[in-house]
Amino acid sequence: MSDLLVRLYDLPVFEAEARVRDAGVVIRRALPPEGHVVLAWIREHFSEIWASEAMHGLAQMPVTCLLAVRGGQISGFACYDTTAKGFFGPTGVAEDQRGQGIGEVLLIATLRAMREAGYGYGVIGAPGPVAFYQKRLDAMIIPHSTPGVYAGMLASVED
Repeated sequence: MSDLLVRLYDLPVFEAEARVRDAGVVIRRALPPEGHVVLAWIREHFSEIWASEAMHGLAQMPVTCLLAVRGGQISGFACYDTTAKGFFGPTGVAEDQRGQGIGEVLLIATLRAMREAGYGYGVIGAPGPVAFYQKRLDAMIIPHSTPGVYAGMLASVED
């Protein structure tokens, strides 16, 4: 799967932001002391690989892992600068929380954080929903980017 390139200086407005906020979801940076809670949640809902990437985001200053929190519980997460500088991801929303715009709001908040960190462009590495990113962000496929930065990555038997 090819990587995608996003112009961070030309980000769209997502209508879901107000709706998600009105539903009581807060988007914020994770705090280092809650890292064990965040990583356990990512392992439970997604994978050890994504938890490994997020662990790196939690160890940076400022933290490069954002959370969607509702009622003191994690609904989703998104990271950047975890596997490579300028890369967005991993990201995910709890299965029972999907379809409410939380993923879109995490995406735009994370891309804004990347822009504020000084990036002009962001890379979405090996994305799943390519059509979504192309439609919502006018993202461009980066030719010859497969397998990209993940080439030769070791995996455990469980992955």
